[in-house]
Amino acid sequence: MQIAFLKIGRLLETDLTTMILRPFVLLCLLCLSGLLHAQLPFSKLVFDSLPTRWDEGLPLGNGMQGALVWNKGGKLRLALDRADLWDQRPMKGLHRPEFSYKWVQQQVAKKDYKLVQEYFDHPYDREPAPTKIPGAALELPLPGNTNGVKAILDIQHAESIITFGNNSTLKILAHAKADFGLLRYDGPSNEFVPILMAPQYAGKATTGGDVVGGDDLTRLGYTQGSVQQNGNTVTYYQQGWGGFGYRVTICWRKISATATEAIWRITSGTGNIAVDTAYLQTQLRLGYAYHRKTHVAWWASFWAQSKIQVPDSLLQRQWYLEQYKFGSASHRGAPPISLQAVWTADNGRIPPWKGDYHHDLNTQLSYWPAYSANHLEEALSYLDHLDANKENYRRYTRQYFGVSGLNAPGVTTLDGTEMGGWIQYALSPTVSCWLAHHYYLQWRYSMNRTFLEQRAYPWLKETAEFVENITVLDSAGRRKLPISSSPEINDNSLNAWFSTNTNYDLALMKFACKAAAEMAGVLRLKSDVQRWTALGNSFGDFALSANHELMFARSLPYTQSHRHFSHLMAIHPLGLLHWEHGDKAQRIISQSLRLLDSVGPSQWVGYSYAWQANLKARVKDGEGAARALQIFAKAFCSPNSFHLNGDQTNEGYSSFRYRPFTLEGNFAFAAGLQEMLLQSYAGYIEVMPAVPQQWQEIAFDKLRTEGAFLVSARKSTGTLAYLRVEATVDGPVALKMPPGQWKSETTGTVSGLREENGMLRADMKVGAMITMRVGQ
Repeated sequence: MQIAFLKIGRLLETDLTTMILRPFVLLCLLCLSGLLHAQLPFSKLVFDSLPTRWDEGLPLGNGMQGALVWNKGGKLRLALDRADLWDQRPMKGLHRPEFSYKWVQQQVAKKDYKLVQEYFDHPYDREPAPTKIPGAALELPLPGNTNGVKAILDIQHAESIITFGNNSTLKILAHAKADFGLLRYDGPSNEFVPILMAPQYAGKATTGGDVVGGDDLTRLGYTQGSVQQNGNTVTYYQQGWGGFGYRVTICWRKISATATEAIWRITSGTGNIAVDTAYLQTQLRLGYAYHRKTHVAWWASFWAQSKIQVPDSLLQRQWYLEQYKFGSASHRGAPPISLQAVWTADNGRIPPWKGDYHHDLNTQLSYWPAYSANHLEEALSYLDHLDANKENYRRYTRQYFGVSGLNAPGVTTLDGTEMGGWIQYALSPTVSCWLAHHYYLQWRYSMNRTFLEQRAYPWLKETAEFVENITVLDSAGRRKLPISSSPEINDNSLNAWFSTNTNYDLALMKFACKAAAEMAGVLRLKSDVQRWTALGNSFGDFALSANHELMFARSLPYTQSHRHFSHLMAIHPLGLLHWEHGDKAQRIISQSLRLLDSVGPSQWVGYSYAWQANLKARVKDGEGAARALQIFAKAFCSPNSFHLNGDQTNEGYSSFRYRPFTLEGNFAFAAGLQEMLLQSYAGYIEVMPAVPQQWQEIAFDKLRTEGAFLVSARKSTGTLAYLRVEATVDGPVALKMPPGQWKSETTGTVSGLREENGMLRADMKVGAMITMRVGQ
């Protein structure tokens, strides 16, 4: 029976993936196999007309190249972007003799903070660079009857399909495995004449210093680049700052009287126009259909990594869109996800917050969903970037903090150089501690010992060394930072600094020491275990109110709404306070979240709701988590699913009404839904720990856990009926037994299978599976 079941499962996976299935058919399949083998439950985003705003455009991307498809002034426009287009000039005025943590301490002690703001904060607001810069755009006249235009984003195949009133069709993709994008136009070929539109870098600046709305591109001071056409090839070269330049090339050819195909690429650096053009023309001759096969194959592999199905269509739709954006924005070999990734603003301006790398929340939240969604390879682009910039971080650590060890700036350029800003987070002493959490997650979800030895522990060790070197002893002999802060709390005022550790800084330092000790233990580095354990134990307890609520700091309770839940880091994401720890921890967690709710969301943005969902899931509040995700998807997203920060419904979910586009809220949303379906942070696997009671039909396939297990499950008519755990490495598994009478079957090498104290435990070898069914 066991072998027969596995054979049926393989047949289903092979034969049914190409079928187009209605939801009820899909549920029938789930009842048969327990897995989601069918077409994606949500695979298309359909517009009755082309979007008329760039931040509502159809997004395409491959980690390096990106495009937004929209209607600008009656023309179809492809806003083209590349992840490494950066003006990396040093931030003017930032690196002066006063650039040091000790000098800031002195200014805080004197209560003379104006100079700190002038030196370290104001340049970020005033200066246009360093900054991410846009690429260019392609424009095509809209053929036929524009009223008949339909725009489709097929997320399953990562392809945009535009149909026009005269029955002509334009297909567009950013190739998942190659450094270019492709178009195919089926219609009267004389209508396909692309125009390459260059950003307007030259001219008189109309505004300056608009960080949120985006500064004027002309303030960068570039000489306007030139557009040249040679037959069916158009190129545009733009010289930037300090010798950097980039080239945009588009080539097209007629396939027949009614079909034209084109290829585009942005190349950073000077390059060779003849070589670049010859390469693109060779690829173009292979044809759209040829390249589409390898592109679709990559996406098929991506989608096969994990799937979910929940009975809330809004949440399911949003989750698949988030996975799509993640697969479009994060690839190894390309820079990691920045504020807007490969979709830089196409409005003639510098992107909001310069499109940079904000490590006080934004990059971290962007990679939250990668681990349990089983996208570890894509997540490594983040850590590759951090490792590549390590020496620059060490330089900054010595220069600003005056000690050895490793700490990264909180706001950086492409190469990791500090940019200034509100220094409580832009130059925070605990940035590397939060970045260390992602090294920890990558290790725990992969259990890759080589990664642990060569990358994760070295980062944690240097970070812990920095914590040891930068902290001092207070009068009670407890370790503390000389001055501490909590991101964006009290903005960039003197009152943003505290003489005792904030719960934010304290949680991060405690986590770094705990994780370093755990890793050193696995690597059998006994002296390091003792060192980091002692360091972690030298810090005091978290600041709590009389009602057992986590505070920002001992002198500042949570009494005013704020978008950044920095005081709750110990609960999520760091997991230092577990619901599973018992009554004391549960009281702190429940009281802290109760207070968060009672103070209200007036100063929240979209990512606040996504973070709230993760917190609610940790306390097993499925209804609360689902409601937070519903508000995010309904009120804080553009029609194309982009997170727009402010409340777009004007229904009181936030006092912020603006719409700057950033991505961290999108990906934190995906993590929140995954947290509802599967948790493993407490040392064991718990299936569907935080789903609403009314969710009667749920299924997921191959979500990943700490310990490197893949879990699939199905809930039918309100009853959890199917579970499968697969080992991707050798190791012990602990699964919290759900209610019901279960029959378990094993394949591969599973030893010591037993149920004890409500847990199913076993030792599993790689490839082994435990399959459980209720009532059989």
